Amino acid sequence: MAILPPATIGILGGGQLGRMTALAARSLGYGIQVLDPDPNCSARPIVDRVVAAQFDDAHAAAVLARECDVITIEIEQIAPSALHAASEYAPVRPGANVLHVVQDRGRQKEWLAAQGMPIGPYAFVDSVADLQRAARTLGPSLFVKACHGGYDGRSQIRLDATSHLDAAFASLGSRQAVAEQGLSLALELSVLVARRVSGETIVYPPAVNHHEQQILAWSVLPGELPPDVVRKAKQMALDIAHALELEGILAVEMFLLQNGHLLVNELAPRPHNSFHATELACPTSQFEQLVRAVCDLPLGSVEPTRSAAIVNLIGDLWADGRVPDFASALKVPGTRLFLYGKTGARAGRKMGHLAAIGTSAGEALESARLAAARL
Repeated sequence: MAILPPATIGILGGGQLGRMTALAARSLGYGIQVLDPDPNCSARPIVDRVVAAQFDDAHAAAVLARECDVITIEIEQIAPSALHAASEYAPVRPGANVLHVVQDRGRQKEWLAAQGMPIGPYAFVDSVADLQRAARTLGPSLFVKACHGGYDGRSQIRLDATSHLDAAFASLGSRQAVAEQGLSLALELSVLVARRVSGETIVYPPAVNHHEQQILAWSVLPGELPPDVVRKAKQMALDIAHALELEGILAVEMFLLQNGHLLVNELAPRPHNSFHATELACPTSQFEQLVRAVCDLPLGSVEPTRSAAIVNLIGDLWADGRVPDFASALKVPGTRLFLYGKTGARAGRKMGHLAAIGTSAGEALESARLAAARL
């Protein structure tokens, strides 16, 4: 049954993704509450209430859910106990079954392999000896990622033949990790799938992404890709969403290798940085689509009406008390500025993004990068 406005949507997480989801929900007439460890989180100015608590606080999750008609997420690292407590009072979408798969990178790899999805060579690492063995069998070029936690390059390290493996494993907290073979990539891409409670699904065209220091630097939508790659990528993402019995949205990060093979990298069952451009390119943004999916409303159109690109704004821009020159950036035709309302800019922290439109992906990206250079 559809959950219609003015019902209240609860979001586990009040960061920038929660903020932008709340803005979309507001335009549809919904009330919004969030749970977040920071009472002054990014979503605070947009929502009706912030429940200030950690993501493993089951009591607080129940407090949130008691006043909501449906619960969704903006971050996947929510404790199972909190998900269960919330589900006692309101449906949680996506459900605990989806988060169980994605919360542990090793478990996620095994699940993808069991579904027959192509993934890169990897090995589990529980000790320095395991890491040495992985370097011999998969390396010497490796990406080592802690099984739990971490994003935007956190809890991840890159190794080569000169790396000191003892120090590398210690830098991850000597935690269980996954060592992934370094691959020869042509590019990175992502696909976003929406699936509503009734089972209707829709898939956005792939975005092409570029990372710097393991943080997304820019993304374009739709990505300029061969038609067969687009077809395969969309089908793989749809198959994954159906296998998970997804209720909500799911971003599937993929690698296109130099030899033309397509591999699945990671899953994110929430709004994704690489699909921020949907706000300019598509009739239905990823944030509105999430609201539609979890409220079991008809899904919106995803076919781009124009190309769009985003460039992330990282905290380094504010170093030494600088104020970025936003006025100069916005002089570039077709650009928009999105700031996340965060305090305390610091190196590596996403503070916002610039977006631009164009008649092609290349033109949109050129405008977005020109605007960013003016900051």
